[in-house]
Amino acid sequence: MKLHYYPETDSLYIELSAAPSSETRTISETVNVDFDADGGLVGIDIDQASRQLDLTTLETSALPFKALRAA
Repeated sequence: MKLHYYPETDSLYIELSAAPSSETRTISETVNVDFDADGGLVGIDIDQASRQLDLTTLETSALPFKALRAA
């Protein structure tokens, strides 16, 4: 899983799979969800992210990490 923040558009993309997206569904005015050709979840796009989320902190709980990287 990767988190991509784009300050120029204030959007956060949560990449859940490296598979290519073949369908996007609008969940709300600011949230779109991407699916692969088999209906698997690829990612979640959140527009106006800084208005909806606290982007200053990232917290995890009990995730089975194999690698933790920060850029």
